[in-house]
Amino acid sequence: MRRFLPWIIAAVVIFVIYSWVKGINNTAVTLNQNVEQSWGDVQTAYQRRNDLIGNLVNTVKGAADFEKSTLTAVIEARSKATAVKIDPANITPEQLAEFNKAQSGVSSSLSRLLVTVEAYPELKANQNFLKLQDELASTENQILTARTRFNEAVKPYNSHIKTFPNSLFAGMFGFKEKAYFNAVEGADKPVEVKF
Repeated sequence: MRRFLPWIIAAVVIFVIYSWVKGINNTAVTLNQNVEQSWGDVQTAYQRRNDLIGNLVNTVKGAADFEKSTLTAVIEARSKATAVKIDPANITPEQLAEFNKAQSGVSSSLSRLLVTVEAYPELKANQNFLKLQDELASTENQILTARTRFNEAVKPYNSHIKTFPNSLFAGMFGFKEKAYFNAVEGADKPVEVKF
């Protein structure tokens, strides 16, 4: 029995180390999947907004002949926002900043569109427009919620792969730190509404 004791101890140690490293990897994989799912939810919320913009623009176009530059700005911002694509497996702070910038352009253009509409009482009273306006407000809330949940999914993932000794193995397995959603530049200043 004494002859096999070193082999048994070595086998147990190897098994414990294997289980520990496997646990680090599997937890990182699970947390990474949570981040990717949350990113999908963010994109779904933005897609909903982009789909609604087309309906809003068509409703406004049909009910009022208003400032063409505002309408053009909304359409261009929507086009830019849908052109930015991000791979959730390799989200970098730079990609997230570019995505954020494109989406803030949509928000800015939409607010100008909604302010312009204030000058058209018959449009404001239109039930279709009011429903779309409510849908847009609801969508903006969904976007905020999805972005918040994305950040909540990123935090445990980043914590897991950055804490020692997990950080030793995370890089070997190809896990990299994920970027958080941050406020766009100038978001701390109040919005200026001009009529």
